[in-house]
Amino acid sequence: MGFPENVLAKGERVERSIHPHWLTIAAPAFVGLLLVAAAVLVARATPDDSQGNLIQWIAVAVIVIIAIPAVVVPFLRWRTTHYVVTTHRVMVRRGILSKSGKDITLSKITDVSFQQTLLDRIINSGSLRIESAGDSPDESLKNIPHSNHVQQLINRLIDEDDNRRRMVAQGRAAHGRPGYEPAEDDDETDRMPPSGRRDRRDRPELAEE
Repeated sequence: MGFPENVLAKGERVERSIHPHWLTIAAPAFVGLLLVAAAVLVARATPDDSQGNLIQWIAVAVIVIIAIPAVVVPFLRWRTTHYVVTTHRVMVRRGILSKSGKDITLSKITDVSFQQTLLDRIINSGSLRIESAGDSPDESLKNIPHSNHVQQLINRLIDEDDNRRRMVAQGRAAHGRPGYEPAEDDDETDRMPPSGRRDRRDRPELAEE
């Protein structure tokens, strides 16, 4: 299940889409293997008759009951957790049946820090803490693969977003009207009067005969 890019604004680009580190589901995967091994042992140990078939069905039912909360739910929780870094914001989406999400605009982020335990350093993972201005609480992103690289990416995007906003503000102030955003190919010739002629006042006066 990929992240739906139709939620992006015009001109917004996804820089990194992340799930929690795959080792977060290593333990549930190990439990799943044990349950499969138990099912095989039960099938081999029970006779092939009506009583044996009943025991096998009971064993399958017990294994399924254990597997749903111990294996299936952790996998779905990992798969449906998205940490998305774009050129405009950091988005967090969580939830299997009921969904929850949070968007943190780059311009409102005041600090990004990461923390790694010894185990995190071994598996190249860590936790990110994003502090933002306003009344909204800080966001903590856990089990982020390459957390230090993601921190540097967010900081770089914050600087680029700030520079872009400054350029737009300067362009508006320079041209004296709000909402003006000069195009990339907007040069002096594009702002000349029609037919390429300059204002009459700019022409030199003819010498008197």
